[in-house]
Amino acid sequence: MSRRTWLWWLAAFAGAWSGAAQAEPYLAAREGLKCMQCHVNPSGGGMRTAFGSAYAQTVLAAERIETPAKPWNDALDMLVNIGGDLRVNARYTDVPDQGADSAFETEELRVYLAANVIPQRLTIYADQQLAPGGSVNREAYALLRSADQRYYAKAGRMYLPYGLRLEDDEAFVRLAPGLNMTTPDNGVELGYESAAWSLQAAASNGAGGGTENNEGKQLSLSAAYVQPCWRLGASANYNDADPGDRAMGALFATLRTGALTWLAEADYIDDDSFASGRRTLIAGLLETNWAWRKGHNLKLTGEYFDPDTDVDEDQQARYSLVWEYTPIQFLQIRSGLRVYDGIPQNDLQNRRVGFVQLHGFF
Repeated sequence: MSRRTWLWWLAAFAGAWSGAAQAEPYLAAREGLKCMQCHVNPSGGGMRTAFGSAYAQTVLAAERIETPAKPWNDALDMLVNIGGDLRVNARYTDVPDQGADSAFETEELRVYLAANVIPQRLTIYADQQLAPGGSVNREAYALLRSADQRYYAKAGRMYLPYGLRLEDDEAFVRLAPGLNMTTPDNGVELGYESAAWSLQAAASNGAGGGTENNEGKQLSLSAAYVQPCWRLGASANYNDADPGDRAMGALFATLRTGALTWLAEADYIDDDSFASGRRTLIAGLLETNWAWRKGHNLKLTGEYFDPDTDVDEDQQARYSLVWEYTPIQFLQIRSGLRVYDGIPQNDLQNRRVGFVQLHGFF
């Protein structure tokens, strides 16, 4: 076999024993690894590494379809890698006193390109969303690593390091801070990776990827201590903007107990950008994932959101039950029910949402 084929099978063998992560952080928590194990972006999300591709084909899927061609490893050659994500939904929404509706929708089509211009040291990376709507750039940066791979620097457009990098941007702990995969920003990031520690510090415009129009900047810090069965982390963010400053902090943790993997995050936000004055917001998440058999995962999530701690009885909650089934490599089916519980006067805060999603990735 060729040298590249040997390397692929070596990564697959390692994945079968130690695992890796895709976009969902519960996989990293379940296997006791960092997001950078399977993502080009050291802080997670976006394009998968060759290790991540091998994991998807050998460990994540219930069954692997053998093909005459060599296994997919996302490499056009030794210097260029490609990847992508397609998510298509069938959604049913029931809003009290407003009736129900159903729709088919393309949630996203994203493509990734990484040029390893200096292998293991310098990478030029792009993450482009092609649908729905027009083309939108999500990430575009240069990534420089030290010779020992412990330190790195990024410059360009990127997702900011903060909290658990959940795939669900509608989660309260992603909506309330406003730092998710729909709000990348332009700036620089420095990082440090050791066997147990993962540290990131970033300075960005603070415009959510929009046009910068002031001298203020956004500072982001995130740190996590990772062990095989648990991890503990903290994040902080401060945005000095014209409408008002915004300071946030988050604590997050994961724990593996047998077949169950737990995720938790709590966010505290002090926001002076509201026209009505300064507000304090609180958001929280508790999630458990049960890998009851190969290729199957059952996810149960409880969420909490208080949009203003000075206002009584305005809290919101969301409960989700989701089944994730990966029948073959690079294809996942997700189905679930989400129940929202908010103030009685707001029908939208008390809706019920059922969905089925087809997720193709490579």
